[in-house]
Amino acid sequence: MTNDVLTEATDKVKKLRRSRNDKMVAGVCGGVAKLIGVDAALLRILLVAATLFGFGAGAVFYIAAWFIMPEED
Repeated sequence: MTNDVLTEATDKVKKLRRSRNDKMVAGVCGGVAKLIGVDAALLRILLVAATLFGFGAGAVFYIAAWFIMPEED
């Protein structure tokens, strides 16, 4: 494999990053929405539902993702 082919292949890989533009708290939902191609508002509603009906599990996942996910360039 040449170096150009390898560079082209890595450019096409989607990376999970926190959004700088589409954020309300830390940009986690905006980053995930961009990666999977859905509206961030839908993910935020699902996160609130998971937090309310999952005894706080949504909030725990959000905080963990906040610390694990790097911010986009």
